[in-house]
Amino acid sequence: MTARVVITGIGIAAPNGFGAEDYWAATRVGKNALGRITRFDATQYPARLAGEIQGFEARDHLPGRLIPQTDRMTQLALVATDSAFEDAGVKPVDIPEYDMGVVTASTAGGFEFGQNELQALWSKGSQYVSAYQSFAWFYAVNSGQISIRNGMRGHSAVVVSEQAGGLDAIAQARRQIRKGSKLICSGGFDASICPWGWVAQLTNGRISTSDNPERAYVPFDADASGYVPGEGGALLILEDAEAARLRGAENVYGELAGYGSTFDPKPGSGREPGLRRAIELALADAGVEAGDIDVVFADAAGTRELDRVEAEALVAVFGPAGVPVTAPKTMTGRLYSGAAPVDVVAALLAMREGLIPPTVNVTLAPEYAIDLVTGQARPAPLRNALVVARGYGGFNSAVVVRGTD
Repeated sequence: MTARVVITGIGIAAPNGFGAEDYWAATRVGKNALGRITRFDATQYPARLAGEIQGFEARDHLPGRLIPQTDRMTQLALVATDSAFEDAGVKPVDIPEYDMGVVTASTAGGFEFGQNELQALWSKGSQYVSAYQSFAWFYAVNSGQISIRNGMRGHSAVVVSEQAGGLDAIAQARRQIRKGSKLICSGGFDASICPWGWVAQLTNGRISTSDNPERAYVPFDADASGYVPGEGGALLILEDAEAARLRGAENVYGELAGYGSTFDPKPGSGREPGLRRAIELALADAGVEAGDIDVVFADAAGTRELDRVEAEALVAVFGPAGVPVTAPKTMTGRLYSGAAPVDVVAALLAMREGLIPPTVNVTLAPEYAIDLVTGQARPAPLRNALVVARGYGGFNSAVVVRGTD
């Protein structure tokens, strides 16, 4: 089946904005949310900056019984789901339970919850370890908790492909809607800003050790030296377009029109990285040509080699400076599985306003032949947006998002 799948609801929690309105108000003006880590003492660590969500208290949003069961990432995801349903004008109790499903992505699972329980084990003994540890740390926990809380018993799954996972999850949601599901809640969240999670992230060797929040994460810049991690993500309500029309959906943001994914060849093989092919597959799936894309939301890895690979892929598909490119994640840090869904939200809101958000604090290096939007937002008519994401280990994904008429 090739039914059109549309996005009718948005729930987002990002370091520079909680909720779609706050997030877009900050993003369109280039508000940088990177700063010194406050969630633990990072003084002795080589990297000390992150994109943190400030002021979030789970007890202000969720029933008290859920708090001891859930990690911070799950709490954020549950609140975002509530917002997405409200935004879509949907009450889960009004939809047959087997017509609704959940597909989320996760990179690390509930790391902070796991750390706390391990500390209890080491310092107090096994009898002090929470029974909820059996699932609260797990990659699939967000899908499980969302489905239980909202009575969603249709197709549910989790995707684990690091930064690319958010796009892969959304694409799987589209696939399930085309198979007959009426509604899927999909996206990704991660929140591993804790000592155990921080050490794990540092092992990839790609995190910036700069202490300057305005220069630590500068992809496509001559001074690029890695990325700054962040926490958060977004969850979207995806529906069959005809079903959304019949129920009278008033808030259709756009269509998930195309998707492509590839895996990089073995390092040292001499074969081309897979990003270009993923982009071409997404364009073909959407039935559009390169010239139909009005803006690209870049992966923006922040290392010289990975930035070069992405720039070369974009030039190969679109030509030198052939399409405006932006990376608003420079304001929030890389949110792992949550990053690409946040970029999809940015793309939808950018198309709605006709405004490309900026890539903050970056001076484009001459070696990259791309049209990077820096400094301030750029007005432009936007009909089709491409969102690109790459995951550690060789994952490449791309989606084409089409605006409403």
